Amino acid sequence: MNLSLVVPVYNEQDNLPLLFEAVYQTMNLLNKKWEIILVDDGSRDHSLSILREYAEKDPEHVRVISFRRNFGQTPAIAAGLDYSKGEIIVLLDADLQNDPADIPMMLAKLDEGYDLVSGWRKNRKDNAVTRNFPSMIANRIISWATGVHLHDYGCTLKAYRREVLEGFRLYGEMHRFIPVFADSVGARITEVVVNHHPRKFGKTKYGLERTVKVILDLFTVKFLVSYSSKPIYLFGGTGAVLMIISAMIMFYLLVRRLLFFVSVMGSPFFQTSVMFFILGFQSMLMGLIAELLVRTYHESQRKPTYQVRATINVSQD
Repeated sequence: MNLSLVVPVYNEQDNLPLLFEAVYQTMNLLNKKWEIILVDDGSRDHSLSILREYAEKDPEHVRVISFRRNFGQTPAIAAGLDYSKGEIIVLLDADLQNDPADIPMMLAKLDEGYDLVSGWRKNRKDNAVTRNFPSMIANRIISWATGVHLHDYGCTLKAYRREVLEGFRLYGEMHRFIPVFADSVGARITEVVVNHHPRKFGKTKYGLERTVKVILDLFTVKFLVSYSSKPIYLFGGTGAVLMIISAMIMFYLLVRRLLFFVSVMGSPFFQTSVMFFILGFQSMLMGLIAELLVRTYHESQRKPTYQVRATINVSQD
């Protein structure tokens, strides 16, 4: 299998026929063996019935996965990735705001040597206040925090080589952070401008609350990418800073006691210094415990601490 399209579906009965039409128009132009995996995320309309019809008509290309209930976009994407067989994987939405006609251009970019091609909805056709502006702020925060600079993390339309998707699991809203995980294993990433169309049928499933979830997930991603292999750097570093602050406060109290005869015990700074020292010591202990957990994780499951891109004259055994 050369190419797998993964499409999460939730209440898109009116858009699905148009989606299939657009996908077939694009795929028929490509000389590739392909499949489309549609994951019905507990739809309450007739989406699943429509998917079954297309799967019966074209069992060679159409695969359908049906969830028992609505789990969310990230689990739907994760299921599609788990069941896909293609060497190249393309994610896109079912609402036709992503344009399947952009897929050949993204595949051409992969052929240039990139491992991940991310879509950029430069002329986005969504509400400027509730969708575009919060998304712009979130994209800048994510780029600053992770060091992976993309204009549009929220664009589902992305093309991946399968090897950069292996080795991590998706939770929460973390599908948008796949480029960050891919960068952590050395993936070559680029961004291209893609078409974005206004929604024709149905309504968006996301509001301002999604931005909050993304920011919270960012803390998890930053920890997993930067400190998962050496958590002592985070916990120990934090603990060291707190203990240094504690020592500086205690030194200040000592100097004030010697020069100005001010009581050390009666000052609220004394309690603050003691609290910072205890918190710092506890943070270091947490870092040591986290180190033990990391080593248990890698050693018990024989998880490598590195990723190999290619080998030359090396036996795979």
